[in-house]
Amino acid sequence: MAKVSINLATGSIQKEELIVGIDLGTTNSLVAFINPDKNPQVINDTGKGVLVPSIVHFGQTGEVTVGNEAKNYLITDPQNTIFSVKRLLGRSYKDIENYKDFFSYKVIDDDSESLVKINVGGKFYTPIELSGLILKELKARAEHALKTPVNRAVITVPAYFNDSQRQATRDAGKLAGLDVLRIVNEPTAASLAYGIGLNPEETKTIAVYDLGGGTFDVSILQIQNGIFEVLSTNGDTFLGGDDFDRAIVDYWIEQNRLNKADIIANNELAQQLRLKAEEAKKAFAHQSLVNEKIGDVWCTLDRSTFEQLILPKVQQTITACENALKDAKLTIDQIDEVVMVGGSTRTALVKKMVADFFKRPVHDEVNPDEVVALGAAIQADILAGNRKDILLLDVTPLSLGIETMGGLMDVIIPRNSKIPTKAGRQYTTSKDGQVNMKIAVYQGERDLIKENRKLAEFELKGIPSMPAGFPKVDINFLLNADGILKIQAVELRSGVKQEVEVKPTYGITDDQVEQMLMDSITHAKDDVNQRMLIEARTEGEQMVYTVERFVQKNGSHLSPDELAATNNYIESLKATLANGEKDAILKKIDEVNEFTRPFAERLMDHAISHAMKGKSIE
Repeated sequence: MAKVSINLATGSIQKEELIVGIDLGTTNSLVAFINPDKNPQVINDTGKGVLVPSIVHFGQTGEVTVGNEAKNYLITDPQNTIFSVKRLLGRSYKDIENYKDFFSYKVIDDDSESLVKINVGGKFYTPIELSGLILKELKARAEHALKTPVNRAVITVPAYFNDSQRQATRDAGKLAGLDVLRIVNEPTAASLAYGIGLNPEETKTIAVYDLGGGTFDVSILQIQNGIFEVLSTNGDTFLGGDDFDRAIVDYWIEQNRLNKADIIANNELAQQLRLKAEEAKKAFAHQSLVNEKIGDVWCTLDRSTFEQLILPKVQQTITACENALKDAKLTIDQIDEVVMVGGSTRTALVKKMVADFFKRPVHDEVNPDEVVALGAAIQADILAGNRKDILLLDVTPLSLGIETMGGLMDVIIPRNSKIPTKAGRQYTTSKDGQVNMKIAVYQGERDLIKENRKLAEFELKGIPSMPAGFPKVDINFLLNADGILKIQAVELRSGVKQEVEVKPTYGITDDQVEQMLMDSITHAKDDVNQRMLIEARTEGEQMVYTVERFVQKNGSHLSPDELAATNNYIESLKATLANGEKDAILKKIDEVNEFTRPFAERLMDHAISHAMKGKSIE
């Protein structure tokens, strides 16, 4: 294996080496690099197009198709075709339960805070694995087009992504065989593509308006000394160009006096109308009337009617801009630049309304589909140390985190984070009446703590005795400019607090850091698979604990047959936990969940009816 020299002061790669920028999008994804002329350029592999649809299809015999080819299966095999997976990254079922009808595939409901899973043909996939497949396709396309291995990347995420969603994106990159040097906010990348923020002398406040196929967000950024600070972000994760298409289709259905339910039932015609609507929307960039026919359906529309149809949706985005300004405590005249991102910003009405709202011309010179990926490539080039005019800030060379159930490392400050920095996460207890919590702090890039370096361990004592899941413990990491890490744990209900200080770089050599980074790349796939197996086991153990406790307390409300069947399900799950694979364990958890859910609902109804009579049950 080739030796990679790593600059310990910055955690970046020393030699000039190809690092790509990736825009992992909800609808489409793409990859960019810095070409030999030192300009950012998107990759179009063998004429397949720059945009890779963020779609994954699983065939009957287990073959996986990603991108353009997978798109065709949205109509013919929807239950095995995964789209919009970015919406699920780092989210629990509770986060998305109101939107579950949006997905044509099976999103597993385990009625808990744990992260969502998707069931395809009896196998269970996490959004991390599915995003990993999309990133793997992007990596393969880049390698094919550039005729060189691509192992390192900068990946962009929305500014509103939380720690869990950012870590999920890193893990997806790792699974695709990529060393993710940094996760960059999409609005920051778009600004870099316009050269905004490259001059350290410059202080600017900018608005980034991002309207994609299925999502919209607006971010207000302040740039000072080359540092981008997100002042506010607003938007709607279920609003985008797809809504424009739907408005056109609904209009045509009405004009042709058709029954909407009949159209939806006729999958092929519905898809043809949607594609024709998309075509019409794009055509209004250079013509004012569309007049075509699909079978017996007239598809007639002029530009001014189209603008009337989409006006309410565009107005929603303007309201979001108002709210973002309000949250940032700024007025319109304090915004220096407005940057347009996303294919749907090509619509003339969108540009006009945004320019009118901000009272200034908008930046739309760079292709709005490509601007984020191009900015990510510029950020990658900065990290590679190829831009001598830009000061690289000190960063932490290795990730810092804590041990969680099953001996896993939960990263709190990812490597390559600028310092000083502060990050935190909330945890809870796993057993009823637990009054102490062991907090073990580690440094390293591997998923299992035994492969990483232990920095400190302390115990948070005096947590009030409560049922599992009730205590809320905030664990915060503060890494100062001198490289001193302060770890603080606070139980929020009682105010119990404990803190410790360590120096992560103490006693560690440059060679050891380099070896730890190389090991993380070499063992990435095995690590992620092992993490997923441990997470499945932990989830299974929690399920056994919860159901056994439930039966103990409420067994009298269950029939002997129900008790016997529950016991069988639990014994079967226990047996699978001992030696089963990830999918087998998750299948058993799903079965227990499906079987026992009606009991909990029945008990809840019983409790409510008793409470109404002024009585109560345990």
